[in-house]
Amino acid sequence: MNGNAKLDHIDLHILAQLQEQGRITNVKLAGAVGLSPSPCLARVKRLEQAGYIAGYGAQLDLRKLDDVQIVFAEITLADRRREDFAKFETAIRAVDEIVECHLASGEYDYLLKFVTRSVSHYQRVIEALLARDIGIDQYFSYVIVKTAFERSGYPLDSLFPSSHSSD
Repeated sequence: MNGNAKLDHIDLHILAQLQEQGRITNVKLAGAVGLSPSPCLARVKRLEQAGYIAGYGAQLDLRKLDDVQIVFAEITLADRRREDFAKFETAIRAVDEIVECHLASGEYDYLLKFVTRSVSHYQRVIEALLARDIGIDQYFSYVIVKTAFERSGYPLDSLFPSSHSSD
């Protein structure tokens, strides 16, 4: 199985189960997907080696730790050469408060998600980015007042419905 191999419905079911319960035992996972433990473990190992499983970790509820401020920012670069994108991406990768970076089509180049202690903390971070001369021409900030919901995994059944046609 390589990174481009087509996954079958059992592989997708394994991935869905692991998204929901990263600490599930192999025995429980095997039962949930209808396999015996040994073939289930072999599939998980193949999915890991092929890069479908990027890692395992705990999902944190930051609100339990303290109040945080989420800010989305649309970023437009002054120039749009390959090296301009590379310079920008390299620079922001080192900023801990930026937890997502998406190159987008449309009126702006990037959509960034910041997690900061406050709006003033965000302002200090964005001002530091502007001072670094990494090619930012414009930015627009969207302070998040409330997160109505946030999904922790991907909707595999909706994204890959034909894979379940044999069910």
